[in-house]
Amino acid sequence: MAAAPSLFLQSVHVPQGWDDVGETTSSITRARIFDAMARAVSERGYAAVTVSDVVTGARVSRRTFYEHFQDKEHCFLETYRTGSENGIVQIETSLHALEDPNWRTRLSVSLETFLGVLASEPPFARVLLIDVLGAGGRALEMREQVLRSFVEQYRGLRERARAEEPGLPAVPDEFLRGLVGGIAELVQQCLLESPAEDVSEQLRALHPTLFAFAASVLTGGRENRSRAR
Repeated sequence: MAAAPSLFLQSVHVPQGWDDVGETTSSITRARIFDAMARAVSERGYAAVTVSDVVTGARVSRRTFYEHFQDKEHCFLETYRTGSENGIVQIETSLHALEDPNWRTRLSVSLETFLGVLASEPPFARVLLIDVLGAGGRALEMREQVLRSFVEQYRGLRERARAEEPGLPAVPDEFLRGLVGGIAELVQQCLLESPAEDVSEQLRALHPTLFAFAASVLTGGRENRSRAR
């Protein structure tokens, strides 16, 4: 699988004329700061990171930082939001490229893309799944929004699965939330236990486990029973 494009460069504004150049420059600066924030937090933890760490990593001045962000928390939240939204866009783009796939293909590709995004951006993977938990109430509220967006994706897969296989039982939304939380937990464990040099490979290797887990939930356990037989 080809490497996913940088999550933060994905947000860089492409100029359509000379009047747009300033906006492009600003979006490039923000992308550099996002990347520096993710790297600093993944190395030191949110509480220990300072604005000085971020501006040093991004190679910008403190004045430039404060032209874009109110403080460290605002920058972290925007880093989390931007990376999450861009990751979801990559999943949607991968799915749109498929030609009339069944629900299992869509599940497989969405998980492959999700893991590919995290494997290509290990610092942001830690921000998304570990460091956000200790970054305060506003960060947890934003995390909740991201989790809900993934639940919505799996809700659509559930309906597609039942349309393609009418005998499948109904799966309540609470189970879908448990599925999203379980996937996050398994990826978090991989991030915590894998050596830095192996983490990308180990993340991608989670695909069969996550696929089996998700397929089991979406089929009301029928997938597991079929595998057992």
